[in-house]
Amino acid sequence: MTEPTPDWAFTDADGAAMAAALSEAGAAAAGGDVPVGAVVCAPDGTVLARAHNRREADGDPTAHAEILALRAASRALGGWRLDGCTLYVTLEPCAMCAAAAVAARLACVVFAAPDPKAGFAGSLGNLLDDPRLNHRVAVRSGLMAAGAAALLAGFFAKLRDRG
Repeated sequence: MTEPTPDWAFTDADGAAMAAALSEAGAAAAGGDVPVGAVVCAPDGTVLARAHNRREADGDPTAHAEILALRAASRALGGWRLDGCTLYVTLEPCAMCAAAAVAARLACVVFAAPDPKAGFAGSLGNLLDDPRLNHRVAVRSGLMAAGAAALLAGFFAKLRDRG
C-alpha cells in the first residue's frame, strides 16, 4: 500500500476536480450504483469529462466511472490518447480501470479512498507504475478520502440494512 499524498501537494484545482468527482459519486448512489465518481481534466485544468458508476443502471460490468469518463474525454479530444490529462476518482482504480489509464496515456491519477480489496494503484498492486508496461502514470492519493469513504460506507450500510 502506498502512502497518501500530503495535503500540501494538492492545489485548489485538484480540490475542485475531486469535489466534482464526489458529486458524481453521489449521483451513482442515488441511481443504486456503488458511489464512485470520476473526472478527467486536460493539462490546463479544464474538465473534459465527468462520469459515475453505471454498472447496475446499464447492466454492464465495464461501466465503471473511470472507464466512462475516459471514453467521454477521448470523444471530447477526438482521439484515444489523453496525454497530459489527469483522472480524478473517488476510489482507487481496480485492475481494469488502472490498465485503461495506462492505455489512455494519462499523466496522473488522483484518487480519494484506497480500495484494499480491489485497488490496483497501490493496494493489491500498482499497474500504473509497472516497469513492464510501455507507459507509466503518476499516482497521488488521499484527496478528500474521508468524504469518499463516508459515501461508500453509507451506501453499503443501507444495502446491509435492506438485507
